[in-house]
Amino acid sequence: MHFSTRLILGIALVVLLTRLADGSEPLAKTTCWPQWGCTGERNNAAPNGRLPVEWNVGQFDFQTGRWLGGDVKNVLWVAKLGTESYGSPVIAAGKVFCATNNGAAYLPRYPATVDLGCLLCFRQTDGRFLWQHSSEKLQAGRDLDWPKQGICSTPLVEGNRLWVVTNRAEVLCLDTDGFQDGENDGPFQDEPSTDGAESDVVWRFDMMRQLHTVQHNMASCSVTAAGDLLLVATSNGVDAGHQRVAAPQAPSFLALNKQTGQLIWADNAPGENILHGQWGSPAFAVLGGTPQALFPGGDGWLYSYLAEPTEDGKPQLLWKFDCNPKSSVWKNGGQGDRNSLVATPVIHDGLVYLATGEDPESGDGQGDLWCIDPTRRGDVSAELVVNTAGQPVPPRRISAVDANARERVVANPNSAAVWHYRGREVEQGAERDFDEMMHRTLSLAAIADGLLVIPDFAGLVHCLDAKTGKQHWTHDMMAAVWGSPLLADGKIYLGNENGDVVVFDLAPKLNVLAQNAMGDAVYSSPAVVDRTLYIATRSHLFAIAEGAKPINAPQSKPKQ
Repeated sequence: MHFSTRLILGIALVVLLTRLADGSEPLAKTTCWPQWGCTGERNNAAPNGRLPVEWNVGQFDFQTGRWLGGDVKNVLWVAKLGTESYGSPVIAAGKVFCATNNGAAYLPRYPATVDLGCLLCFRQTDGRFLWQHSSEKLQAGRDLDWPKQGICSTPLVEGNRLWVVTNRAEVLCLDTDGFQDGENDGPFQDEPSTDGAESDVVWRFDMMRQLHTVQHNMASCSVTAAGDLLLVATSNGVDAGHQRVAAPQAPSFLALNKQTGQLIWADNAPGENILHGQWGSPAFAVLGGTPQALFPGGDGWLYSYLAEPTEDGKPQLLWKFDCNPKSSVWKNGGQGDRNSLVATPVIHDGLVYLATGEDPESGDGQGDLWCIDPTRRGDVSAELVVNTAGQPVPPRRISAVDANARERVVANPNSAAVWHYRGREVEQGAERDFDEMMHRTLSLAAIADGLLVIPDFAGLVHCLDAKTGKQHWTHDMMAAVWGSPLLADGKIYLGNENGDVVVFDLAPKLNVLAQNAMGDAVYSSPAVVDRTLYIATRSHLFAIAEGAKPINAPQSKPKQ
């Protein structure tokens, strides 16, 4: 079958699955959670039935990381991860996949003293460890591959194939069975070990070697697919001095053939205008009848490309949107008010939602949340910068406006902005209090029943009307939020850095139902399959279900 034919059929299947997953078609329960946000639309919402409100994860030996059990409630199983885990769990083909570091040391050839990026595979029924992919750290150190952070991406699974971006800026296609099936799938055949507990690499695309990208601190992209196109953000960023982009000609976004790893197209926008790093992930949907690949750029712009292959290897840009006010200014260390895009765009009911953010070390300054109409074309930003002749000027890295050249900001007649949220409405010129402000965020929005829920990095949870952006309520989690909310069973599930998962009513009125201590920080987003919640903390992975009793899976100390 020709590649273009497979692409069309694949996109049709993605559209069907997306409709099922976002509730626009009847679905009794979510039977798999194959990527971050479940589908390419990235809306972390599910139509599941009864889910628990409260649970108790029991006790742990904090020296060894061993789960001790104890007074456990509604916990089906617990599995050991590493010591730092930022990826969210993915559930498919009877397995659970989660990225972490090598703190658990499941493989004898890699004791816990060896720093690795790891992707772990567990059996869905009981949490038993099956296999591990090991990604050795880059020798350049923290400038490219920050120590102990592991793999920070969430994988995509379809059938017996899994795709993930490693800490080494490699895009990998893995066999979901690892070497437990006794076969070495190819064309890649150079695995250092074919033991049953090891990963089976099908193909590998090394972005640093093949495209000369230079990530800042970490390569982190949770890939998605549009038919046979695999959509990837490269994490190309600034150099160690934070003054210039290390490789401005290298691509920021690309599409691969997910079956072969062949490069289909790539684009280096935003080039020299990358502010810091590029850690956001792509989204995909058919919008206005056009398949669109959405990429959050490190310059604070959201880019939409036609999600189809091209003969010349150059993508077709459909539209772009500046998510920063034109008056904003970039300053290193988060001291300015011009922000990057770390979050992932979310698509719901034909609209796109995205908020600005920064490296967590930059603090919790002002953020901007946008609702965008994706059917327009060209520069669809809310504002334009024009020169004295009234002509638009090109984007700049530090500041969009050059006041010395008498440039000015004007409304864009081609704006696709549906609404813009910076926090509770206040009088013009007045400053917002902490609980009235939308801060920078790492999180994607989640939308269901006409409500949009998004936390910011400062720990403030915002519930808005999805169509208008009107604020219904805010709640202070009293801790930083790195992950994103899950909306399911009429509830909101959201973890924080203090190690609590707070459960809210999904309603226009604030109602906190429970606060569940998880025993360690939660940097990831919950997932749900078959009325079971899957939640990863920094060190453990939990399967939580109403009325569940712990399964006697092996809980002994991992081999060193």
